[in-house]
Amino acid sequence: MIRSYEFVLHEEPFTVRRTARWADCDPAGVVFTGRFSEYVLSAVALFKEYIAEASGGQGKSLGERFSVGLPCRGMAFDFSGTLWPNDVVDIRCSVGEVRTRSFDILLDAVSPDNRPIFTATFSPICVRTDARVGTDIPDAMRKALEQFKRKPHHQTELT
Repeated sequence: MIRSYEFVLHEEPFTVRRTARWADCDPAGVVFTGRFSEYVLSAVALFKEYIAEASGGQGKSLGERFSVGLPCRGMAFDFSGTLWPNDVVDIRCSVGEVRTRSFDILLDAVSPDNRPIFTATFSPICVRTDARVGTDIPDAMRKALEQFKRKPHHQTELT
């Protein structure tokens, strides 16, 4: 059987399951800190694709769906665990604060037995695609994002 090292585990809450590979690790067998940004970027891409589809995107990316670019404005991490080769991590994604031009995607990564691994915040900013300058989040996009705002903790725990 061919196993994927990453797939969408749940849509509610939106959760990406990732398996750490040897290629992600240093010689001691611990996942490099820098690899976690790849885990986050990949989970964010899947989550944005899901938001776009849920809002009628018909195969378009979130930015294409609402005619804006969405480059990264900022990314932050807080680590609380380590990963070794073949460890599995479930990355739950939700929308945090939605500002005038940017918004936050919140990521909580836990082991399948709910041991915390890391939290992260990925903050895209809306830019015009013709001039690459900041622009307000389109109203329809704001409405789509609001549907995925973080729910109270007791509703987002994995079973």
